[in-house]
Amino acid sequence: MGFLPMSKKEMEQEGIKQLDFVYVTGDAYVDHSSFGTAIISRVLEANGYHVGIIAQPDWKEDKSIAILGEPRLGFLVSSGNMDSMVNHYTVSRKHRSHDAYSPGGVMGLRPDRAVTVYSNLIRKTYKHTPIILGGIEASLRRLAHYDYWSDSLKRSVLLDSGADLISYGMGEHSIVEIADALASGISVRDLSFIRGTVFKTHRIDYLQDPILLPDYDSLKEDKKNYAESFRIQYQNTDAISSKILVEDYGSQGYIVQNPPAMPLSTQEMDDIYDLPYMRRWHPKYDAAGGIPALAEIKFSLTSNRGCFGGCNFCALAFHQGRIVQTRSHESLINEAKKMTKDRDFKGYIHDVGGPTADFRAPSCEKQKTRGVCPNRQCLFPEPCKNLKADHTDYVELLRDLRQIPKVKKVFIRSGIRFDYVMADLSDEFMDELLKYHVSGQLRVAPEHVAAPVLKLMGKPNHEVYESFTEKFDTMNKKTGKKQYILPYFMSSHPGCDLAEAVKLAEYIRDMGFNPEQAQDFYPTPSTLSTCMYYTGYNPLNMKKVYVPVTPHEKAMQRALIQYKNPKNYELVKEALIRTGRDDLIGFEPKCLIRPRHVSAHSERSGNHHERNRNKKRRNKTALR
Repeated sequence: MGFLPMSKKEMEQEGIKQLDFVYVTGDAYVDHSSFGTAIISRVLEANGYHVGIIAQPDWKEDKSIAILGEPRLGFLVSSGNMDSMVNHYTVSRKHRSHDAYSPGGVMGLRPDRAVTVYSNLIRKTYKHTPIILGGIEASLRRLAHYDYWSDSLKRSVLLDSGADLISYGMGEHSIVEIADALASGISVRDLSFIRGTVFKTHRIDYLQDPILLPDYDSLKEDKKNYAESFRIQYQNTDAISSKILVEDYGSQGYIVQNPPAMPLSTQEMDDIYDLPYMRRWHPKYDAAGGIPALAEIKFSLTSNRGCFGGCNFCALAFHQGRIVQTRSHESLINEAKKMTKDRDFKGYIHDVGGPTADFRAPSCEKQKTRGVCPNRQCLFPEPCKNLKADHTDYVELLRDLRQIPKVKKVFIRSGIRFDYVMADLSDEFMDELLKYHVSGQLRVAPEHVAAPVLKLMGKPNHEVYESFTEKFDTMNKKTGKKQYILPYFMSSHPGCDLAEAVKLAEYIRDMGFNPEQAQDFYPTPSTLSTCMYYTGYNPLNMKKVYVPVTPHEKAMQRALIQYKNPKNYELVKEALIRTGRDDLIGFEPKCLIRPRHVSAHSERSGNHHERNRNKKRRNKTALR
């Protein structure tokens, strides 16, 4: 068993005359379970289908899409592990210079809006071959959506791409059902019954109890209609309770979204991650230095899927769902043992997690049979009374992994939910975390400090984060290690004006922390926060929301997070003057910046005061 074929020669070596499916992807081909292309292809292979890979075809050449010939059942199309637009552009819409999913990190090997371009390229050559879209880009564009890069409302990607079907979310269940249906002779135009899919149709009278969303014309006419439509979509992301959703496009027909595919069982998860992945990039990339993205995850373990955290700026609810699905200890231990045999393994497992590392079960028993609550969150605004905050299983898993021969250290880098940790009545996990699993810095994401902003983010009150840091400091002292919390903050989220941004800057000042990175809110498709950004309404209650949209204000908010950077001086100064916070410009300890154009006497006086303050700090340090 080797790599899946990428050429006619490799097909011949495997004795394959015609492939069942050709998978066209915007990523380089890495045969590892952290890459969606590898998972879906290996799942199909395990079910008896021959799959070939066309990775990063030259979309300007028609023949690039025909190198493996016409597949018997269809083309599968994905942008790769990332949305192509996020991959290409920063939040300020500037071109990125590095693509971690391309050979040697070279940028420009995939087009903008990759699934649309690839699908249209296929259709030029193969007029009638079924095309099924999948992956994050198609999944989050399955219905009408706001497109930040063009600042416009776009139709379902199914219409613009000319594809036949979308397999949205995590597609292992749906892709096998699609394959089996096509193999049985059912036309792709008749595949209207598969969960986790979106299809086109000109009649909906046969659908069972569908919900009619506002039609596309009304969405374009009034942004409030889009907010209302998004609320309905958000309430129908659960596999157990969701209804069929229908979007009317007039003469173009209807786009129909079936309910999500059912969550995977632990056995199904184990089976998927135990497939014969090569765990490396295809040898054709060796000369270019390989694929940088593999380095971060090669020695990491995916232990779960789904997230009930409910951050409004995250698209996980729309893509993976809110019900947590987990692998067994045995499956994870077996994968870890395979890692230790890799010649590059140095004894360190870099991560054991997923969307949220410390989620190892659904948030409550009710979810297993009745699904998640459509109008309530598990952790926000405070933990639900039905929440089962228990790290016992995760602690046992980490202990098991630490005992594996050749494993020196097991880190947790994918992030934990500090509010979930605080909801756990036991300190066992926190104790083990600090003793064994922190690599100097623990990454957590408070995101902001102002209550109105946190509320619109779907994040807990700032007091919860403060309590967590106090517990961290108290328990960390017992370890005798120099370990720190590395907090992540976000600027320009809907609801955050300059005054709230200044509050965040003051908090960073009081922490004595100088963030090396600052994340400006990025309005990606199909998040609650993006809906707020586009419409100016909170879709959950239809209340108006202040939205910082101008590049200049966004730049000021971002600069305030890194107010110590000299490059940000003028932006910080302008923000402070605009908000009437001139008191933060000066030489006093609480000031964020100093005045630049002052008399020599004032400057000498300021320097004198600063020297005295530094002297007092040194004396206090010596006394300790």
